[in-house]
Amino acid sequence: MTAPVVRGEGIARTYGQGPAAVVALYNATFEVLAGESVAVVGPSGSGKSTLLHIMGGLDVPTAGVIAWPALDPGGPRPPGTTGFVFQGPSLLPDLDVTENVALPLLLGGRSADSARRSALAMLTRFGLKDEAGRLPLELSGGQSQRVALARALVAGPRLVLADEPTGQLDRRSAEVVVEALGTAAADGAALVVSTHDEAVAARLDQCWSIADGYLSVEAQTCSA
Repeated sequence: MTAPVVRGEGIARTYGQGPAAVVALYNATFEVLAGESVAVVGPSGSGKSTLLHIMGGLDVPTAGVIAWPALDPGGPRPPGTTGFVFQGPSLLPDLDVTENVALPLLLGGRSADSARRSALAMLTRFGLKDEAGRLPLELSGGQSQRVALARALVAGPRLVLADEPTGQLDRRSAEVVVEALGTAAADGAALVVSTHDEAVAARLDQCWSIADGYLSVEAQTCSA
């Protein structure tokens, strides 16, 4: 039996304590296999970002167990196995576009020359070769998000998490992002995308819904 790329059992997340405590996620259980693509849909503030942050190891659940059986059987996940596309600006302002994209490779131990070549190849794929030497502040919103996507995918991650990746993009830029995410899943990555966009959700294999912190993974298909 194929091990899930990410699995959560009874995941809960509470922020704060006492009367001021806010529960962002209740008793969520899920798993995603290699090659599966999942849309997480729900209103703003429903817990979508919290769920993705826990899936990516960026946040720690208050209760329950999160694991990456296919990535870290008994040890820490190797660098580059998870790629994250954030909802808002996430590029490092003091690094140029190429340096931003190369960063995951450098952190994973690649040489500077090798990381730069791979970063430039990824930027060319996304039509960003002419922006390779620019700083993030010199980019449009659509360009910034495509650079962030290039950075997330450059190391060939086995788990790709995208939090509202098209929320601030025009339709043309959004299509580039969705196509690239779909290609990552087709190449064998587990893909989870939180989105308000029904057209984006309809492109993915499964649709999970979340409301007031309660996640439903009942089999359903998102329709535009």
